Amino acid sequence: MNQASDIKVAPEKKKEQIRQMFNSIAHRYDFLNHFLSLGIDRLWRKRLVKIVRSFKPRLILDVATGTADLAIELALINPEKITGVDISEKMLEFGQEKLVKLKLDQKIILKHNDAEKLPFSDKTFDLATVAFGVRNFENLQKGLREINRVIKADGNIAVLEFTMPSYFPVKQLYKFYFRFLLPRLGRWISRDSGAYSYLPESVETFPHGKAFAAELESAGFSTVKTYPLTFGIASIYVATRI
Repeated sequence: MNQASDIKVAPEKKKEQIRQMFNSIAHRYDFLNHFLSLGIDRLWRKRLVKIVRSFKPRLILDVATGTADLAIELALINPEKITGVDISEKMLEFGQEKLVKLKLDQKIILKHNDAEKLPFSDKTFDLATVAFGVRNFENLQKGLREINRVIKADGNIAVLEFTMPSYFPVKQLYKFYFRFLLPRLGRWISRDSGAYSYLPESVETFPHGKAFAAELESAGFSTVKTYPLTFGIASIYVATRI
């Protein structure tokens, strides 16, 4: 559940502002993530892992890995190696602590890198994943095309992201929680006056459903499948590299 601050994020400065915002809440990120989602985010990650298990990937790239929650879940399908990248140094530090504690630091390697400038050769990975991170790309198409570049032919991408539910009363309840309750709880627990206010706006303006599927296709993916989750408040998108 990648969040940031209530400062208006200028497109040309988004990347640096996102990095600073995540660094500021990294110490409370995992607790807030699970508390504010009532633990549902864990179930969503498990669902993604269940979907990609059939691909039997050997090399996995987890983009916007944060504190490595999804990378840790992906280790359960026993790939040869998982590489997690993120622009927030502090998030990676906490992720590395978790990996050492779980004795996964040899299976999962974390790197401080920008999703739009990946330091990997073409067609390196069998699978790329992104959980709650594509919303924060400075340039969505550039980020998706860069991910496409490093995936092998016929490899896959799996994206877990928030969506806007469209049915009454879920839509209304969702907006009320995101706009009023979540920002206040986030500020109180994280001790960051701006944390968690960026989330509602970013979710409402981000393309979802067919619109995001079209973004994946424009970036060079095909056979996009969408899996709505929990009354449509999140979705998993799975596609194949052309």
